[in-house]
Amino acid sequence: MIGEDSVAIGLGGNIGTEAAIRARFVRAREAFAQLGDVKSAALYRSAPIGPEQPAFLNTAIRVRWPDLTAPELLQTVRELERLLGRDRRGEAKWGPRTIDLDVLVWGTRVIRTPELEVPHPRLAERRFALAPLIDLVGEETILPGTHDTLGTLVQRTSTQDLELLQSSW
Repeated sequence: MIGEDSVAIGLGGNIGTEAAIRARFVRAREAFAQLGDVKSAALYRSAPIGPEQPAFLNTAIRVRWPDLTAPELLQTVRELERLLGRDRRGEAKWGPRTIDLDVLVWGTRVIRTPELEVPHPRLAERRFALAPLIDLVGEETILPGTHDTLGTLVQRTSTQDLELLQSSW
């Protein structure tokens, strides 16, 4: 279960060595730790979606961040991506990324604006996002805006390749 003052953020990346990607994940986690209590999911490797490219590393973090507003959340995520080397202007859709920070869930909120969609609009279809989220909040947690548990959703994505690399990082 995720608390109302908590945000789960998915981290992904596939540009650079695995060590470089992990280092960006650590820097992102450290930055979010400045804002609130942070918990990390396991680290995974997944096949890419979209054009041919290297495999992705994926994980997620949960940040307890009281009094957070949607504009603050979006600004923080985008700025952190920029500081960690992401340039959205030159990217192909679903192409390679130095780092990708996606808001997966935020308490039980359902938000649909042009700037922010929570839960993430394709979360239920992506094992590489569901598995780390389950690490953080448990498979019994119901995805906000649905009647489905995360465990049920991850079972539906069981044909998608996902390799557990480390339980902690």
